[in-house]
Amino acid sequence: MAIKAFLLSLATLPLASSETVLGVYIFHRHGDRTPKALAPTNLTALGADEVFQSGTYYRNKYIASNASAPIVGLSNDIAVPTQLNIISPSDSVLQSSAIAFLQGIYPPAGTNSVSILANKSEVVAPLGGYQYIPVSTSSVTASSANSENSEWLQGGSGCGNAVVSSNNYLVSTEYTSLLSSTKSFYADLLPVYNATFSASQATFKNAYTIFDLVNVATIHNSSIPSSQLLTNETLFQLRTLADNHEWNLAYNSSDPIRAIAGATLAAQIVQQLNATLTKKGSTPVSIQFGAYASFMSFFGLAQLQKVSVDFTGVVDYASSIVFELVTNATDVSSSNYPSTDDVSVRFYLANGTAAINEPKVYPLFGQEDTLVSWSTFTSEMGKFAIGDTESWCAACGNTTGICATSASTSGSDGSGSTEASTKSGNGVTLPVAGVIGALVTLVVILGVEGLVYAVAGLKLVKKSTLAAAAAAGTATTGTTAGVKA
Repeated sequence: MAIKAFLLSLATLPLASSETVLGVYIFHRHGDRTPKALAPTNLTALGADEVFQSGTYYRNKYIASNASAPIVGLSNDIAVPTQLNIISPSDSVLQSSAIAFLQGIYPPAGTNSVSILANKSEVVAPLGGYQYIPVSTSSVTASSANSENSEWLQGGSGCGNAVVSSNNYLVSTEYTSLLSSTKSFYADLLPVYNATFSASQATFKNAYTIFDLVNVATIHNSSIPSSQLLTNETLFQLRTLADNHEWNLAYNSSDPIRAIAGATLAAQIVQQLNATLTKKGSTPVSIQFGAYASFMSFFGLAQLQKVSVDFTGVVDYASSIVFELVTNATDVSSSNYPSTDDVSVRFYLANGTAAINEPKVYPLFGQEDTLVSWSTFTSEMGKFAIGDTESWCAACGNTTGICATSASTSGSDGSGSTEASTKSGNGVTLPVAGVIGALVTLVVILGVEGLVYAVAGLKLVKKSTLAAAAAAGTATTGTTAGVKA
């Protein structure tokens, strides 16, 4: 406990004054949206504001002329597309969230966007100088297309072994015990959601979609059927059960393929940060929008549940994780760029919009240090990152489609994880072997988050109480542990 208290005390410490931020990778969840049970889902006005406010926070930290931790060489007021790498699956909620977020980091440029024509007349871009920042709709993302309309955790992953692994949870003793012990709990609440769920559907099997529907209603509806049933204790129970259900579908320590979403995300993170270093900061900002299952899968693979069991729950709307490249080298520029020996990585989590829930620092990989060297970071990520077609196919056990082509053109053993030892010409480690270029071929098969059901803002809670409840034959309300994740 003393160690945890120490770590949490570090979470709010500012950057050391001698540090220079070289670049960041931000993975961001969408804002508030309509419920998955009433698909198609749509981003709400509240959700757009949440991600916009998050973008404004990151602008004030990394981009503005008076930023608290400015990224070296990054344009302050006018977005330079080559400096930004923005991607999102082809999903309306995630794409809309990305657009709203970008208006926070680069708001309308106003008079800075004025063009003077040959006849001396001035033209201001529409909407006060609105900045049109491209958002790639590449399906090479950690979340699948239309992931916010999918109710099944591995539904869009295309990874055979991951689907089998998640299905194994649904026949496990833990699952069947909770399914039985919570039967009356969900049945008693049927008057609240019987317009959407039948009596046979109102079970722990649909723990997330039920919670999601109720949670959205509590945010947006002035009246809810049989609302007297929704006590604070009941709402907490719904949230706790949803957390438990989703974590077990997204990650299992003895069967890591279940976390294919996190493994894919890890490869993309390292690839992009490595590109920042190899190109000496020409593209220092990478932002990806995705669904919550990738957060959970990555948390498990990076051993963040060892820091707090709160990491075993679903993150709130507009949550974000940040990987920050920093150096203590002085006078950094593209012509005086630090070597990788002088570069470190710091990990942040903002559970909910960063404007309200300031990002906190946490240690990765079960370590105590919150700042890890680039070599350690790439080595640890390389233990579980999956970033090329051959490795993905081997890990997933897929042999058809693109995997049939991969198998016929490769003679390697397909270990399923990336390697962190390849060097580029200038000596910068390429932590994910083959990930640059190979990611381009992964396309739909790596869309791995049509998975669970959707998530709303929920606090993260301990699973231990649920396990105890299953053993006793009744469900408990769980307990909140430490910080939200």
